[in-house]
Amino acid sequence: MRLLKVIIYVAFISIVSAQERPPIQSYTTDDYSAQSQNWAISQDENNVLYVANNQGLLVFNGANWELFASPNESIIRSVHVVGDKIYTGCYMEFGFWEKNVFGKLEYNSLSNNDQVSLIEDEQVWNILNIDQWVLFQTLNRIYIYDTLKKTFKIINSNTRLTKVFSVGKEIYFQKLFNGIYKLENGNETLVTNNPLLIDNIIVNVFQHNGKLLFQTQKKGFYFLEEGSVIKWKIPADNLLDNITAYSGIQLKDKSFVVGSISSGFIHITSSGEVNFTVNQSNGLSNNTVLSLYEDNDENIWLALDNGINCINMKSPYHLYNDINGELGFVYKSEIYKEVLYLGTNQGLFYKKNNSSDKFKLVKGMEGQVWDLTVINNELFCGHDNGTYIVSEGMANKISNIQGTWSVKNIPNNENLLIQGNYLGLFVLQKQGASWKYKNKIEGFDMSSRYFEFIDDNKLILNHEYKGVFELEINDDYTQVVNVKRQNSVDKGINSSLVKYNNEIIYAYKEGIYKYDLELNEFVKDSFLSNAYTVDEYLTGKLVVDKHTNKLWSFTKDDLIYITPGKLSDNPEINKIPIPNILQKGSNGFENILHLGNDKYLYGTSSGYFIIDINEKIHATVDITLNYISNFIIDEESILVGKTSAGMFNSNANNLKFDYSIAEFEKYVDSEYQYQLIGLYDNWSQWSTNSNVLFENLPFGDYTFNVRAKAGNKVSKNIETYSFTIDRPWYLSNLSLVFYSIGLLLIFIAVHNLYKSYYKKQRKSLIEKTQRELELSELENKQELIKLKNEKLKQDVENKSRELAISTMSLIKKNEFLNDIKNELNKIGEGNKIKSVISIIDQNLNNTDDWNLFEEAFNNADKNFLKKVKKKHPQLTPNDLKLCAYLRLNLSSKEIAPLLNISPRSVEVKRYRLRKKINLPHETSLTNYILEL
Repeated sequence: MRLLKVIIYVAFISIVSAQERPPIQSYTTDDYSAQSQNWAISQDENNVLYVANNQGLLVFNGANWELFASPNESIIRSVHVVGDKIYTGCYMEFGFWEKNVFGKLEYNSLSNNDQVSLIEDEQVWNILNIDQWVLFQTLNRIYIYDTLKKTFKIINSNTRLTKVFSVGKEIYFQKLFNGIYKLENGNETLVTNNPLLIDNIIVNVFQHNGKLLFQTQKKGFYFLEEGSVIKWKIPADNLLDNITAYSGIQLKDKSFVVGSISSGFIHITSSGEVNFTVNQSNGLSNNTVLSLYEDNDENIWLALDNGINCINMKSPYHLYNDINGELGFVYKSEIYKEVLYLGTNQGLFYKKNNSSDKFKLVKGMEGQVWDLTVINNELFCGHDNGTYIVSEGMANKISNIQGTWSVKNIPNNENLLIQGNYLGLFVLQKQGASWKYKNKIEGFDMSSRYFEFIDDNKLILNHEYKGVFELEINDDYTQVVNVKRQNSVDKGINSSLVKYNNEIIYAYKEGIYKYDLELNEFVKDSFLSNAYTVDEYLTGKLVVDKHTNKLWSFTKDDLIYITPGKLSDNPEINKIPIPNILQKGSNGFENILHLGNDKYLYGTSSGYFIIDINEKIHATVDITLNYISNFIIDEESILVGKTSAGMFNSNANNLKFDYSIAEFEKYVDSEYQYQLIGLYDNWSQWSTNSNVLFENLPFGDYTFNVRAKAGNKVSKNIETYSFTIDRPWYLSNLSLVFYSIGLLLIFIAVHNLYKSYYKKQRKSLIEKTQRELELSELENKQELIKLKNEKLKQDVENKSRELAISTMSLIKKNEFLNDIKNELNKIGEGNKIKSVISIIDQNLNNTDDWNLFEEAFNNADKNFLKKVKKKHPQLTPNDLKLCAYLRLNLSSKEIAPLLNISPRSVEVKRYRLRKKINLPHETSLTNYILEL
C-alpha cells in the first residue's frame, strides 16, 4: 500500500507539474539580506509586508527590503499586524513595533511587564487578534492582552498547545492529546475530544459550508457536525494522505492552500479538487512551507525554510513551464477538434484542450514546425521536412517540399492551395478527398514566408532581408510572369505582412502601412502606427485572430491588440503591459492563440503562458514616501520626519527621498517619476529606482513630488514634501546689511579714486593737449620756415635764372658788338666808322652792365664777393669780376666777351688769379671758386 501510494503520488506530481500555474516571485537571502528561514507573514493597510525571520523582522514595501533586528537577538517566530502596530513574538519576548515620527519602526516590549512571567525557554509561535484583544500563543500558554486596559490574562495548558486559530469571532486552540477548545468570556471551553482530532495535529480551522472544518497534519480535512467528526472526502485526499501538512489557509474565494513540510504547495478548490501544485522542481524556492498568507491583493505569500515566495493567484497570466525541455520553443499553436496542438522546434505536440493531460508527440513529426493553419476544417502543418494534414494525433504528409512556412487559399479556387517554402511558392491540389503536391510556381525562388493575394493572379510577398515584391502569376499557377520591387516601403528585419479586414498590412520598425489598391503602393497608417514607437519596437510581427477579429502586435513591454472601432471608423488600440522577460520569444516568431473567454495562449522558448485580457493586470496603486534622509557635510545621514516643518541649514542641503508602491505582481514593473519644484520643475523620466538623492541644493523653497506606475497604470496619488534650505551665514540678513555698508564704502572709495583718477587724467590730458598744441605750433612754424626757405630757395633759383639770363644777354650783346666792331674795322678807318667803333667800345666797357650783374649776382649768391675779398684782400676789382664769372662756372670763351678781351687774355687772367690766391697747380681754380 505504501508503495502504491508513492506511485500514485509521483504520478500525480508528474501530471500537475505539467499544468498551467500562476506566476511565482522568489525572494532569496540575497534579496532581503537576512537568514534563509522564515516563520510568518503579515501585512498592513498600506500593503507593506512583515516577515518573521530567524534574524529579525523583515519589512518589504514593494521596492526594498529592510531588516530590524529582534529585540534580544533571537529568532522571531511570529508576526501579526493590528492597525498601526506590528506585533512579534520570539524567544522569551513579545511586544509590538510602531513607526516613529521619521517613519522608522521602534520596538516596545509587552512581556517586560509585572503582569507577565514567562516560563523558561518559552517562545511565541503564533499571534492573532479579536476585537480589542491580542493573543500570543506559546507551546504552554496563551497570553491575552487587552489593548484598551493594558492588562493581561493567561491561559495555561498541561499539554502542548499546537496552535491558536481565529474563525469568525471565535478563538479555537488544540491541546495535544487532550482536545479542541475555544475561548468563551476569556475562559476555555471544550469543543471536541474526538480521537480522530486529538491524535492528529490540527494545522488550521475554517468555516466551510456552514460547518467547522479542521485541517490535520497528515489525514486531510474533517468536519465537525453536531458533535460528530466526519471525514471530508475529496479528490485531493489521494495527495493529502501522502504529505505532511505544516500550514494552511482558506482564501477569500473559499478555496484552500496547503503548505507541506517536504512537498511544496497545493491549491485545492472549494469543492476539494486539486487545482495545481507547486514544488521546488517547478517553481518554488524550497519544499518546506512554514507559513501561508493571503495579502490584500489576493497574492499568496509563502514563508519557506529557505526564502520567501509570492504566488500571484489573481494574475491574468498562467504559465506552462517546460522545465524538462520536452516541448522546446513554441512557434505556433492551434485548437482543432477540441485538441490543443503546439508546433515547436522539437516537433508537433498535442493534448486534449482544457485538460491536465501531458503533451504527446505526434508520431513522425519530430523537428521544426513552422505553421499550423485550419483551412476548410482541415488542419495543415507546415514542417521543416514538408507539409502535413493533422487529425486525431496523426499526421499525413502531402508534400515533400522542405521548409513550409505557411499554407493559404487561392482566391476563387477551392481545389488549389498555395504554400510558401524556403525556395519559393508551390501549389497543392485537391484530388478527391485528399490533397496532393501539384507543382512549383517557376520564376521566383526566394524564401516565401509572408505573402497575401491582391486578386486571383497577383500577390504581394515580403522578404525581410530583400524587401517587398509584387508577383503576377499566370492563370494555371505555374509561372511568375512579372516580379516588381515595391519601393514605397523599405525592407525590415522581423517585418511581416498580413491581411486584416480585407486590407494588406505591412509592419516594420518605421510603422504600420496599408496597401493602397489605387496607388499600387503602401501608405503609412498614422493611427495604427501609434501602436508602437521606434524605441518600443521589438518586432513587426502581426498576428490576425480570425475568431475575435483582433490584430496582435508585440513590443518590448506590451502585448497590443487592435480591434475595429465601436463608435468610430478608427480602430481601437489596447495595450497589455508584459515585460520581454515573460515573452521569452524569438523576435519575428511571436505567436498567440485564442482559447475562448478572452483567454489567449502565447508561445515562448520554454513552453507558453495563458493570459486573460479581461482580468485586471493590477489594481490601482498608491505611492508612499517612506523616508527622507538628510546628509550633513562630514556627518552621517539623519532621518527627517515627513510631517516636519522642513527647514534645513545651508550645510544640510543633501536630501534623499525613499519611496515605493506595494506592488507584488511578478510581471508588472514598478516605475517612479519625480519633480523638485524650485529646481527641476519638469517631471523626470520614468525609472525603476525607488529613491533619489539631491546634492548641494542652493538655498530656497522647494516642493518634492513623486508618483509611480505599475505597468501602464499611474498611481492615484502624488506624495509631496515641501522644505526650505536656509541661507548660509554669509547670506543672512545681518551679513547682507554689512555687505551693503561695505559696498557703500567701497563705492565711495572707488568713486573718490575714480574722481582723483579722472582729475589726474584731466590734468594729464590738458598737459598733453598743451604739449600737442605747442608741438603743433612748432610744427607750423617749422612748416612756415620750410615754406619760407622753399620760397627763398625759389627766389634764389629765380635770381640765379635771372643772373644766368642777364649774363648770357651780356655775353650775347658783347659778342654781337664785337662782331660789329670787327666788321667795321674791316671796312676802313673813316671818321664815321671810328665814332661807331668808339660807341661800341663804350658799350662793351659799360660799368652799368657790371653793376647790374653784380647786383644780380649778390642776390643769387649773397656775400660771395665779400667772402672772397675777405679771404683774399689782395684781389683787384677785375679779379673779383673773374671770380664772379668763374662762380657761374663760365668757360674762358664765355668770360672773354664779358671782359672785352680775348680768351687768351682770360687764361692769362686766370693764371694771375691762381698766383694771387696761392692756389696749388694740381687744384682746379673753378672748383676752388665753386667750393667757397
